[in-house]
Amino acid sequence: MSTSTASTPAEEFADFVHATGGALYRTALLLTGDHHLAEDLTQTTYARVFASWRRVSRADNPAAYARRVLLNGFISHRRLRRNAEMPTSTLPDDPGSDADPSARIDLLAALQRLSPTDRAVLVARYWEDRSVSQTAADLGLTETAVRTRSKRALERLRPLVADIFPERTTR
Repeated sequence: MSTSTASTPAEEFADFVHATGGALYRTALLLTGDHHLAEDLTQTTYARVFASWRRVSRADNPAAYARRVLLNGFISHRRLRRNAEMPTSTLPDDPGSDADPSARIDLLAALQRLSPTDRAVLVARYWEDRSVSQTAADLGLTETAVRTRSKRALERLRPLVADIFPERTTR
């Protein structure tokens, strides 16, 4: 049973969402590059997690389970091309960010030029600071595939962000 102070599974789940919502949404935003799609992906993830909450809440790491559901949902969505919405080249301002907003938009645009799986690998490895083995487990890939995808995706990303981060793109 969960060690939460909440008395019902619904309250435990609500506590879980409050604790993990920000990080899961940020990951979804990096994957999709679109605030609305990130919100939809996060909401879909929590709906799937809630459907299995009794089992998930007893797991060693429910947050890891939710992250895997998010990554798999993103990859499935992109693979099946169910998206009828048209992405735009501009993103709304993100108040509270101390980074240069134009650099963030340029980075998101560069990430969008990668395949969904490569984007998921980079976000998991470098944004969420996940290990190769954790990323492989999250995405259902081998560790070798994660290393190879990371290397190749970074090679494709570097020229796209060279103007944004010139000090970080040189070897």
